[in-house]
Amino acid sequence: MPRSNPRSFAIPPGVYDTIATPLIGELMRRTLMSLVLAVGLALGATACASPREAIVLDSSTVIIDVRTADEFASGHLDGALNIDVQEATFDTLVSELDPDASYIVYCRSGNRSGAAIDRMTELGFTDLTHGGGVENASQLTGLAIIAGP
Repeated sequence: MPRSNPRSFAIPPGVYDTIATPLIGELMRRTLMSLVLAVGLALGATACASPREAIVLDSSTVIIDVRTADEFASGHLDGALNIDVQEATFDTLVSELDPDASYIVYCRSGNRSGAAIDRMTELGFTDLTHGGGVENASQLTGLAIIAGP
């Protein structure tokens, strides 16, 4: 007959799934996040994007702001075109541009400009630079942020 250990106990059915599984998952998530942070710090990574070198503009470089018209009017890079990536006409308007020209695309934070670059790539554009947000694009290009249409 097997000896029983007075310190052991059986986990009642259902308790493991409702209590232990979420706790183990949270512990694993925290451990993984700690490891990722440790590796990032060891490699010198930071939470913010590293600055890139300034972009040299020439007369053929086209700057595209893919934010809404209201956002554009509140402040945009001097000389930028406004083509809202969220409008149904985006593909049509972009298709009217020269696919061989050089483009810098930006928005408020970099998300919409990334989506715009993906769409422009699908339309055959090849010389595309992701400017990120408007402030970052201003720093990269040296262009002033101006208000108005």
